[in-house]
Amino acid sequence: MAQMMALSQYYFPIFEETFRKYDLPMELKYMAIIESNLNPRAESHAGARGTWQFMYRTALNYGLRIDSYVDERLDPFLSADAAARYLRDAYRIFGDWSLAISAYNCGSGNVNKAIKRSGGKRDFWSIYDYLPHETRGYVPAMVGAMYAFCYAKEYGLRPDPVALPVYVDTFHVKRNLHMRQISEILGIPLDDVRDLNPQYHKDIIPGASSEQLLRLPFTFSAPFMEQEDSIYRYKADIFFADKVADGRETVNGVRRPTASVGSGSWIYYKVKSGDNLGKIARRYHTTVKQLKSWNNLRSDFLSIGQRLKVGRR
Repeated sequence: MAQMMALSQYYFPIFEETFRKYDLPMELKYMAIIESNLNPRAESHAGARGTWQFMYRTALNYGLRIDSYVDERLDPFLSADAAARYLRDAYRIFGDWSLAISAYNCGSGNVNKAIKRSGGKRDFWSIYDYLPHETRGYVPAMVGAMYAFCYAKEYGLRPDPVALPVYVDTFHVKRNLHMRQISEILGIPLDDVRDLNPQYHKDIIPGASSEQLLRLPFTFSAPFMEQEDSIYRYKADIFFADKVADGRETVNGVRRPTASVGSGSWIYYKVKSGDNLGKIARRYHTTVKQLKSWNNLRSDFLSIGQRLKVGRR
């Protein structure tokens, strides 16, 4: 709870602004607590991703881009906008927010089936027994999260120190830009750049293919603008050794850059307690298959202290 309360100071204003835009209840923001614990990189066993846990096909239907370099399900602004439109559509169908919230969890089809099996009743508790088991707990869990946040002081709950800046600036990127270029020139910790821009898989913002958005802490806005040209030039021959923008593949009918691996020296990672290949792959924006190939691994077993190749500089 302390961690989620801290993260909410960054994410909730984003959600509130979005829901206000679509004239939706502000309380819907608490759904993100149940969906992902406010983790933009959350991934379910079924393949849903992001703060709002969109499945691949649903994300495409709501206009989110997913390709080799970008997954907008992880973008807190764009995914919140898609979630708001989904909820608005669900409310138009069912005319009840509890049912719209249920539909977000299990799909409109399952809610319609529950309505039919209940004899046509159209409120959550009347169709409760006919909903999928997970969905039965979903609405009460959301109410519980809302209650916990609203009465946090009464229960002695306090947020952890804020991990993300409250104020950020957005820049339009029209050329390929590597997050390490930003980090090393401006002195922003690389993880901070990643946390504010989780939609970019490989630390690369592929602006050459289409305009992309970059978010940075407000305190670094002026330095970025003053040194923008220098940042783009910095180690470009190393970070884009394989000429990212030259190779193209078709994804969803759109030409996109193909994935590439730099040709510099190897980057190594020392395995810690609690690590697994999936967690390490997400951290370094690669795949489990690629990690196993680079390290000649035949199984998913890792030893604490083991050194793994996780990419090239």
